[in-house]
Amino acid sequence: MQNRLGANTGSYYHYPLEQALEGIAAAGFRYVELAAIRGVVEHVPLYAGDNELKFIRDMSRRIGLTPVSLSGHSDLTQDAGIADARECMRICERLDIAILNTAVGGAFNEDEDESAFLANIQGLASHAKAMGITIALEIHGGLTGTGAKTRALVEKVKHPSVRINYDTANCEYFAGVRAEDDLPQALPFLAHCHLKDTAGGFRNWNFPALGEGTVDFGKLFGIFQRANYAGPFTVEIEFQGEPWPPVEVVNRAMAVSYTYLNRFGLS
Repeated sequence: MQNRLGANTGSYYHYPLEQALEGIAAAGFRYVELAAIRGVVEHVPLYAGDNELKFIRDMSRRIGLTPVSLSGHSDLTQDAGIADARECMRICERLDIAILNTAVGGAFNEDEDESAFLANIQGLASHAKAMGITIALEIHGGLTGTGAKTRALVEKVKHPSVRINYDTANCEYFAGVRAEDDLPQALPFLAHCHLKDTAGGFRNWNFPALGEGTVDFGKLFGIFQRANYAGPFTVEIEFQGEPWPPVEVVNRAMAVSYTYLNRFGLS
């Protein structure tokens, strides 16, 4: 498979950005998804100035990584979340990133207001289109807990700049649905994919290195290939939550995941 393969700096959670980039590059990855999530993982500060963003861009290049997406989850049902999303798009423009991954209710809110989201998304989507950025709604929360639900929501939005970021473990965590059964429904609207494994299943937070859980990646990559999916993949590892493992454990999980993906022709 020729898709760009990267890893999400959010897997390093509270560790500094440079440490995250070095661990991801050492594992073998050439691409990276940078995290800019207020109050969660702020590897890229939301209101970073041009000099700070240049520093981040230059550091990524020096370490050998090209940013392919930005993880910028904010609550798109609220004015404050829309403001954060616009800041994320500014960051994307400065860092030459074409995909902004987000979620309807942001990182925490699962009691999403669909009508508020639909009222807010059109202006944001028009702004994204003007900037050449795709907003990718992640499989996350209630309204977008599965590929089928997310597709239905994207079809209501009816805007070419709003697509799906498929998460191969979140469909099982949020809705108890296996990815191989759910993915085909999302594929026509897919712009990005989080490769994530689960050892916990429904509502049990346990996301280990790829190949150490129960996600059937062999089946999934077969589905991706048959659909000619050409977008990026980024690895996301979230362990068992806090306390976060030592950085050496995170680095090992990254290396294990990269080696595992090599079996499927990804590199």
